Amino acid sequence: MSDNPDARKAPLIEHLRELRRCVVWSMVAWFLAFGLCYYFVNEIYGVLVEPLAASFQAGEHRRLIYTGLTETFFTYIKLAFYTAFFVAFPVIAAQFYLFVSPAMYKREKRVMVPYLVLAPILFFAGISLAYFGVMPMAWEFFIGFEAPSAGANALPIQLETKVSEYLSLCLQILFAFGITFQLPILLTLLVRVGLIKTAMLKKNRKYAVVILLTIAGLLTPPDVISQIALFMPLYLLYELSIMACSRIDKRKATTL
Repeated sequence: MSDNPDARKAPLIEHLRELRRCVVWSMVAWFLAFGLCYYFVNEIYGVLVEPLAASFQAGEHRRLIYTGLTETFFTYIKLAFYTAFFVAFPVIAAQFYLFVSPAMYKREKRVMVPYLVLAPILFFAGISLAYFGVMPMAWEFFIGFEAPSAGANALPIQLETKVSEYLSLCLQILFAFGITFQLPILLTLLVRVGLIKTAMLKKNRKYAVVILLTIAGLLTPPDVISQIALFMPLYLLYELSIMACSRIDKRKATTL
């Protein structure tokens, strides 16, 4: 081993430079996407508000309100910021791969590439399920508590939600579904590196149910519809992960 401290520092400095380059390119892609998303923020808002608008009866004149002077501006900033992450995610994932790939063997690189392709697919599958399935069903359920004619001596109950609260709720649900749909990637990677065993996943299904229910309860709004709607596909993904992990074990056995 060389006693020259400069020789030992050189690889570390080179890794830090490469890390800085990857972070810079990721941030550039994110901020460029942010500018593009903010330019089309009204169209993005229209897409997110569509499930709520469709839940009202035809011909009703409804609106979203804001009660602070700067509320809508900062809500649009937040909306563009999170949407920009969706748009820039392929670039961010590619930069992550370019940073870690030099330290990987050729076989490990072949294993990693499918995960990089599958991750955004599962993410968008999750947000698609939330947008087209869960949100319309949940909005109709909550709107059902309106009471426009509550009685002669009672004030009517009608929804007039704040735009910031509605969009924050939408982003919370979409991100909850998108992130938790990465479960198969997480479990199969842990099995590949040997941190967990497929037999353990099979044996501890009852504990997995409790954990997944807890995750669904923490990541979704406090209503049963959203929680059950997230838990059911999560458990299905858990079972699919066990099948994928079993195939990984068989491949490992044939290569030994």
